Amino acid sequence: MIDLDLIVSVLPVLAAGLFKTVWLSLLGAILALGGGILIATGIERGPHWLRRTLSAWTLVTLSLPLLVLLYLLFFVLPEYGLTLSPTTVGVAGLGLYYAPYVSQLLLGALSAITPGQFEACRAMGMAPWRYMPRLIVPQMLPLLLPSMTGLMIGLIKDSALLSIIAVHEFMHAAKAAISQTYAPLEIYLIVALAYWLLTSLIDSLMRRLERRMTRHST
Repeated sequence: MIDLDLIVSVLPVLAAGLFKTVWLSLLGAILALGGGILIATGIERGPHWLRRTLSAWTLVTLSLPLLVLLYLLFFVLPEYGLTLSPTTVGVAGLGLYYAPYVSQLLLGALSAITPGQFEACRAMGMAPWRYMPRLIVPQMLPLLLPSMTGLMIGLIKDSALLSIIAVHEFMHAAKAAISQTYAPLEIYLIVALAYWLLTSLIDSLMRRLERRMTRHST
């Protein structure tokens, strides 16, 4: 039998943990987007040594579990004199891990743009910083949104791993509540429902944005 009174009593603690998860995920997503843009730019336009380095980093990251990267940042770096707070490690880990994924999506969307458009812009003397946001990016966004939505949802779900390095996010709050109430059923039901609602909300918003952008482009 589910104890509703117990659920009500732990809601403030879980709500605070959920807010922290959303905040950490947002910061990680911003870092991943910025890093993905830099990686994609370096691979596309950088010198040979930079392209090889970034491609190697991308290959390693794509085959590496996030947990391993978190352990390296949190437990190995202090051995070399660099100690970061759990929150910093969490945000940096999410950003560094997902940046190569973002870069691959950007490069894939960029390859879908016909080369003639770039040649026409250069022939008119337009600099990349002028034609990219005005002409190229609006065409890339409808191609990127479905995959980016999946990445964002994956990032939010992977943020649960941050509890392992003592980041006080949603799962950490849930474990603390269970240790006090000894009611894992009720608390994990709340956790599952909250993750489902959060990811469903993101998926719905991104689908609506995709439909709007597609409608304007046709």
